[in-house]
Amino acid sequence: MNAARALAAAAALLAGAALAASGEKIGTVDTAFQWIGRDHDIIVEAYDDPGVSGVTCYVSRARVGGIKGTLGLAEDRAEASIACRQVGPLSFPGPLRKQEEVFSERMSILFKRLRIVRMVDPTRNVLVYLTYSEKLIDGSPQNSVTAVPVDRATPIPLK
Repeated sequence: MNAARALAAAAALLAGAALAASGEKIGTVDTAFQWIGRDHDIIVEAYDDPGVSGVTCYVSRARVGGIKGTLGLAEDRAEASIACRQVGPLSFPGPLRKQEEVFSERMSILFKRLRIVRMVDPTRNVLVYLTYSEKLIDGSPQNSVTAVPVDRATPIPLK
């Protein structure tokens, strides 16, 4: 019985972690009609930084529709755009690493993931966010960067 409870608790923790790792859907724009299945579209999702209260990152990316896209078998494009903004008072629950992956989301059934990495620029007191896909295109991954300046009166705590 204890093993069953431990297994149920582990499954609940994994489900919670998976939910936290996925973005909140803000909206979509259809880009191409498909007769069967979902249309090709661009999705915009919001990700709240778990290490910095008051920062949200907005990521847009293309999704393939049709039968394969609807079933989750399509290979989405390895392109994304990111804009992170201060959406409330900034606070740091704990010290931050100089560079840390804060979000990761699977974009295809095989290997490819969308990643968001937070970097701290202590000289300028700025949080820098980079998004990229693991899939290599002509030798280098597609990427996008954004920055959130932090008031100098609030130093960013580093580990």
